[in-house]
Amino acid sequence: MRRRSLLAVLAVAAGLLSACTSEDPKDDSNAPKPGTLRVLASSELSDMTAVFDRVREDTGITVRPTYMGTLDAVDLLARGKADGAYDALWLSSDDYLRLRPEAARKVVSETPVMSSPVAVGVRPATVRELGWKPEDVTWSQVDRAVQDGKLTYGMTDPARSNSGFATLVSVASALSGAQSALTDADVAKATPRLKEFFQGQKLTSGSSGWLATAYRRRGTVDALLNYESVLKGIPGLTVIRPRDGVVTADYPFSSLASTDARTREDVRKVTADLRTDAVQKLITDTTHRRPVVPSVRPAAGLDTGRRRELPFPGSRSVADGLLDSYENELRRPSRTVYVLDTSGSMEGGRLAALKKALTGLTGDFRDREEVTLMPFGSHVKSVRTHVVDPKDPGAGLAAIRRDTDALGADGGTAVYTSLEQAYDHLGTDRDTFTSIVLMTDGENTAGAEAGDFDGFYRALGRDRRDIPVFPILFGDSSRSELQHIADLTGGRLFDARQGSLDGAFEEIRGYQ
Repeated sequence: MRRRSLLAVLAVAAGLLSACTSEDPKDDSNAPKPGTLRVLASSELSDMTAVFDRVREDTGITVRPTYMGTLDAVDLLARGKADGAYDALWLSSDDYLRLRPEAARKVVSETPVMSSPVAVGVRPATVRELGWKPEDVTWSQVDRAVQDGKLTYGMTDPARSNSGFATLVSVASALSGAQSALTDADVAKATPRLKEFFQGQKLTSGSSGWLATAYRRRGTVDALLNYESVLKGIPGLTVIRPRDGVVTADYPFSSLASTDARTREDVRKVTADLRTDAVQKLITDTTHRRPVVPSVRPAAGLDTGRRRELPFPGSRSVADGLLDSYENELRRPSRTVYVLDTSGSMEGGRLAALKKALTGLTGDFRDREEVTLMPFGSHVKSVRTHVVDPKDPGAGLAAIRRDTDALGADGGTAVYTSLEQAYDHLGTDRDTFTSIVLMTDGENTAGAEAGDFDGFYRALGRDRRDIPVFPILFGDSSRSELQHIADLTGGRLFDARQGSLDGAFEEIRGYQ
């Protein structure tokens, strides 16, 4: 079995906002400015705009966030890429830093600003059917409801989302009966129950925002597992903090070691303002997070009952082992069709970039994953499906690389005809996370038109309409055309023109 390191995975920006996303220290747009703090922040903090405005009014200091996935931020710190590019760090948790010393030494102060525990958001009708009293529910009861086929849920990908990993730790700790930080033995002990528990996961996502959108659109799961603050922002959910314990994010605002004394003083001023009664009240009222200052009451609707805090894994090996178990054993397998533009306009550097990105991606495919390559020009050129067999994963991965290397560029661009064939190939399958990835460098020039595809999609059965398309904007492709495909199918558009093709394919992994 291929082991994947939790802290070696490059998580990518999970938020839908694109402002301030450069990580290049030489980028002038990210150059230091007097009175401005360049903050490397968890993507979920995009809901803090009102708080940033208040801080600027109080202190005269502008907080300029760069939103990024927690694991990506940790990797950036560890590689020294944050030195000189950022002034402060504001992640949902600094627990990852403690497992990676080369990142931890980049931080010189950590002050918690607010908190939000992992919780379970359940449809009220499901709560009634299960006969639950929200204040008394335990993880064991949630597990029993899943095993009885009475509860299905969605959660974010633990390899790319801190909320997902915190949820995984919460479930593993509770179901293993661990009395302290998880050990390898605890993970092994809990694995049979965890396998049963994750059979109830019907929806996955690389970001909390898309998870909420997919939940509302599909209406096919009974619950979501995420931070309480995220769940409170979704109308119509009963939010439950399991009585036997949760992992809590404490959102520390931290200075970076690479900064000077003046910048650290600005970080101190901002931190102090964030912990004033007025700003703490603004935080809890606008974001549903809990204040850390005792004199400020949590916003209305936040249960004040105490819960046991489940500890984060104490070693990197446990974190890696837990993630490896989730990716390759516990979760439902993935099934993806890669609809790849290999028209004549892809000749040369663009085709080379596609081959490089796909070849690199093979190192990220999971055990049991089904991968179909569907290159197209004026029509679909071939349909090649491979499965990563746990008994011999190398064979499937090698076959994907061979098919990738054999790709050639010619013909027109039949985007919609090729998408229709991808849906026909997939049919219906409720036991996998199923999706379509569309990569094109141009507008549709052959075959079915946009209106034809719209009619085709709307005529599909409910199961197939739940299969999202994740288009990648590349080369000369049309943003409006691809955005329409994403909106129609419930997918999300990824922009390889602002970043890289490698990065776009990698980011999509959180949604598969």
